Amino acid sequence: MGSLLASGTGAPFSTRLGPLLAGEKTGAVLAKGLPMSLGPGREPGRRSEHVPVMVDQVVELLSPVPAGVVLDATVGGGGHARACLQARSDLEVVGLDRDPSAVWAASQALAEFGPRARVVQERFDHLGPVLDRLGVGLLSGALFDLGVSSPQLDEPARGFSYRLDGPLDMRMDPSQELSAATVVNQWGAEELAELFRDHGEARFAWRIAAGVVAARPISTTAELARVVERAVPPAARRPGHPAKRVFQALRAVVNQELEVLPVALDAAIDRLRPGGRLVAISYHSGEDRTVKDRLRYASTGGCSCPPGLPCACGAVPRVRLLRRGALKASAQEVALNPRARSARLRAAEALGAGLGDRRPGSGPGPGLPAGPGRGAEHTESEDQ
Repeated sequence: MGSLLASGTGAPFSTRLGPLLAGEKTGAVLAKGLPMSLGPGREPGRRSEHVPVMVDQVVELLSPVPAGVVLDATVGGGGHARACLQARSDLEVVGLDRDPSAVWAASQALAEFGPRARVVQERFDHLGPVLDRLGVGLLSGALFDLGVSSPQLDEPARGFSYRLDGPLDMRMDPSQELSAATVVNQWGAEELAELFRDHGEARFAWRIAAGVVAARPISTTAELARVVERAVPPAARRPGHPAKRVFQALRAVVNQELEVLPVALDAAIDRLRPGGRLVAISYHSGEDRTVKDRLRYASTGGCSCPPGLPCACGAVPRVRLLRRGALKASAQEVALNPRARSARLRAAEALGAGLGDRRPGSGPGPGLPAGPGRGAEHTESEDQ
C-alpha cells in the first residue's frame, strides 16, 4: 500500500506534523484516537478526545474476516481503525471522511501503522472510485460509524450543537456551499415543517417552522435553540432538549446523510469478498432504518416470495445477518461515554460458494446472539 492520503486527489498527507497523541486501548472498553479539534492552521484550544463507540464489539465482529483491506467509511479520529490494525497484523485500512479535521486526526492516529493505513478525504458514497484509484478490489470488511462525532459537537465554530453557541453551519465538509444558515433563513415554512416532521417532530413541526420564519434572520445555534424552545410547550416536551430533532434534521439535510447512506451501504456490500463483514453503527432512527433495510434486502436478495415457502423468484442472498435486531452499548460503556447511549449496531457477513442455499432471510447464522427486534425510536445523545 502507499502512504497516508489526505484528499480525494490522492496527494500525500504528511505524517510528521507533531507527536502522536492517540491514547492506548484501556481494559476492554475504550480506545482513543486524536483530538479532531486540532489540525493544520488551528489554534490549540478545547480538545475533545475521539472515543470510538462499541469498539470491542467492532473488533470482535471483524476478527474472523479474511486477511485484506477493511474500509472505515467514517474514520473520524481513527479510533476504530487503530483498534482493528492493532488486533490483526494481516489487515490494512482505508479510511474515508469528508471532514478535513478528521482526515488530519486519523492520519496522525494511524501514522505508526505506515503503509497499512491510508486516509482519504471523500464522502463515503464515493467509496467505489476511491478504492479503484487505490488499487483495492474486494474488501475483507467495511465499517460505518454514522452520525456526528464528539469533536464536531464540542467545537462551537462547527455549529452542530444546540448546547454550545456558534454560527449556524453543520457542514461536515466546510468547503461545500449549503449550510444550516441557508436552510434556516431561506427555506419556506412548509419546507421546514416537512423536514422537521420527517425527523420525528410531527406534532410541533409547523409551530417550529413558523417560529423560525418569524424570527429571521437567525445566525447562531443558541438563537435557533431558543426559537425551538419557545415553539414547544414545556408540558409536551420529550426527554432531552426540545431542539434535538430539529438540529438532527438540519444536519441530515445539509450533509445529505440519508440520501448517500443507502448508496454507500450497497456499494460496500458489493465489494465484500466471501466471509467479509459489514458493521454499521447508527445513532438515530432514520439511520438505523436505512441500515436495517439495506442489510435485509441483501440478506434476501430482494426475495418477494411468501414467508415460509421455498424461494421461487430467483433471488440470490448476498449476506447473512449476524444478529436479529440491533446491539446496544453496554451500561458500562454508556457510563464512561454517555454519547454511546443512542448507538445501535448491525452486522452482516458476505456469502460465498456453498453458503447461498440458506433460505433468504431465514435468520442469523453463527455470530452475535440473537437480540430483540426493532426498538423504540431513538435520537442521538448530546450529553456533555
